[in-house]
Amino acid sequence: MIIQSIETFDVAIPLTKPFKTALRTVTTAYSVYVKITSSGGVVGYGEAPPTHVITGESIASIKYAINEIIAPQLIGLQLSDSERIFQKLNTSLVRNTSAKAAIDMAVHDLIARQSGIPLYQYLGGYRNTLETDFTVSVNTPVEMADDAERYINEGFRVLKVKVGIGDMQDDIARLHAIRDRIGKVPKLRLDANQGWNAKEAVRAIRTMEDAGLEIELVEQPVLAHDIEGLKYVTDHTDTPIMADESVFSVNDAKRVLEMRAADLINIKLMKSGGIYNAKKINILAEANGIVCMVGSMIETKIGITAAAHFAASQPNIQYFDFDAPLMLAKDLVVGGVIYEGSKMTFTKDPGLGISRVDME
Repeated sequence: MIIQSIETFDVAIPLTKPFKTALRTVTTAYSVYVKITSSGGVVGYGEAPPTHVITGESIASIKYAINEIIAPQLIGLQLSDSERIFQKLNTSLVRNTSAKAAIDMAVHDLIARQSGIPLYQYLGGYRNTLETDFTVSVNTPVEMADDAERYINEGFRVLKVKVGIGDMQDDIARLHAIRDRIGKVPKLRLDANQGWNAKEAVRAIRTMEDAGLEIELVEQPVLAHDIEGLKYVTDHTDTPIMADESVFSVNDAKRVLEMRAADLINIKLMKSGGIYNAKKINILAEANGIVCMVGSMIETKIGITAAAHFAASQPNIQYFDFDAPLMLAKDLVVGGVIYEGSKMTFTKDPGLGISRVDME
């Protein structure tokens, strides 16, 4: 089968509650859906959300990259020549990682469908269930405690708490309010989204450690380019430190690993350019004894399903952050990953298991 056509569709879905981080506030999930049709009539799906503050992409840039640059180079290629497809995809233009990721996941969807098995099995089939955390947006201590209590009552055992807005004492107060409300049993992960400098991060994390707030890990405490600062935080705290925005590519991961600048790495398909490169980052991390998380941007179920299939297939991926579809007011996707509270499972259908996208 050959790639016969590549189409893009605009998507906008309201969130049930504003999503606030140190980088931005999101009220609507905007995305570009990709539909690749093969010569046999089989369809594969992908997704690219515009995340200006992280990847630098907009809806317009994603669509231009896909329709004007990538698609002309891939249409007509044989799906059986997947290495050629992914090489052309990754050399078609620089950066534009979300646009590439959408094409990458749609191609993977097609290949697994052609093989007749779910994508996670095609990629390795290590596990068939995942447990996601749920994110507590940064707000006042009382509102964050209210949100945390609600998510715990809904069955989530791990919360990812956004911090990094205001001064250090504001973040300490947020964590105390949450712990006072939910107790010490649920796991808390922090994500500063680059909101601190290195010394602030060390003071904040040390204060949390001394206060017994029992933080499982801290994600991206410093600016993405500040690898020396990231290493400083890692070297001067006991809590595991995770690199997120600091790692887009294999080369980024190589630098972080060589410097021992982080204890963990968060892989996102929208940063890596898709599953093809995400696998390389994970293999490199595993070879260096570093465990990974797979997370996401504010994506709908297409992107999250692809990321979940990848995460399920790899034993070195041990943390999962896939709550974004649960924040949306509606779901356009029929099929894909299945949520039961924090538990995620896969259908037995081939590829991503998506049978229909209602916008079509």
